[in-house]
Amino acid sequence: MYENSFPNKRYKHTLEFLQKHVPESQSILDLGVENPFTKIMKDHGYSVENTQGEDLDIDTSTIQKSKADVVTAFEIFEHLLSPFTVLKSIQSNKLVASVPLKLWFSPAYRNKTDMLDRHFHEFEDWQFDWLLEKAGWKIIDRQKWTNPTRKLGVRPILRFFTPRYYIVYAEKM
Repeated sequence: MYENSFPNKRYKHTLEFLQKHVPESQSILDLGVENPFTKIMKDHGYSVENTQGEDLDIDTSTIQKSKADVVTAFEIFEHLLSPFTVLKSIQSNKLVASVPLKLWFSPAYRNKTDMLDRHFHEFEDWQFDWLLEKAGWKIIDRQKWTNPTRKLGVRPILRFFTPRYYIVYAEKM
């Protein structure tokens, strides 16, 4: 079903991590609009509700009102100016979140045609851990994985060895 290519490799790792920590019986609020991974979660038996595209830096009302058992945030926090505010507004006691890691050999992602598709943050793992802890979360489990490309060059070779994605399962302290 999933091959070793982007985004399939990322989806495979993310789903395996989610299944390890979240039973299908628990409801999920997924931060961000419905996307291909929302369908994957639903296809695997999860009840998933998404935020509706509101600017989460300004409007956290959907998060605050949610009665979901778990909040997921897959590659969302790097797009926010203030992920701390969003993390503090979560009512659920469980969080599964992933972020792309900062790569020393590659600049932060910036889409030149879509003003919303830019990274304000690309975290190092310790920075994301610190953000979660400061916002009142205790990390229970974490995992990293690489994202190699099929291109030639120094950077593509480095991507074989350097983790690009970081995922955590955390609970409120």
